[in-house]
Amino acid sequence: MELLQNEKKSVRLITILSVLIPVAVAILIFMPFRLDLGSDFVYFLPHLNGVINSATSLILIAGFIFIKMGKIEYHRAAMTSAFILGSIFLVAYIIYHASAESTSFGGEGWIKSVYYFILITHILLAAIVVPFVLFAFYYALKRDFVRHKKVVKYTFPIWLYVSITGVVVYLMISPYYSF
Repeated sequence: MELLQNEKKSVRLITILSVLIPVAVAILIFMPFRLDLGSDFVYFLPHLNGVINSATSLILIAGFIFIKMGKIEYHRAAMTSAFILGSIFLVAYIIYHASAESTSFGGEGWIKSVYYFILITHILLAAIVVPFVLFAFYYALKRDFVRHKKVVKYTFPIWLYVSITGVVVYLMISPYYSF
C-alpha cells in the first residue's frame, strides 16, 4: 500500500513539474518587463546553453550506444549526465529569458522559414518531452525497466531532436545577438 502511495506521489510530482516548467518558461518569455540582476553575466548564458545542448546531444548518443552494447553503468552515467545538463540548461534558460530581451532572427527569404520551422518544432517538442524524460528517469531509478523501455522508445528521439535543434537554433540566431 505504501509503495502505491509513493508511486502516486511521484506521478503527481512529475505531472506538476511537466505543466509548471513550460508555463513558467512561457510566462518569463512573454512578460512585459525584465528582471535586473545587476550584471551582464546573463549575456553569456545563450553561449553556455549552446555548449550544454551540444554536450547533451553527444551524451544522449553515447548513452544510446552504451545501452545497445550492454554497458549499463556507462549508460546510466551518460543519461544521468544528460539529465543534469538538461536541468542546468533549464535554469540558465529561465534566468536569461527573465532578464534579457529576446533576440529577433535577422535572416530573410527561405532561411527565415527554415529557422522558424526548426524553432517552433524545437519549442513544442521541448515542452512535450519534459514528462517523458521525468518518467524515464523515475522508472530507471525505481529499476522498473519494463516501463522505462516503453517510455524511452519515444523519449530518446524527441530529446535528441530537441537538443540538436537547440544547437541549430543557437547557431542560426547567434549572429544577431547585440551583445
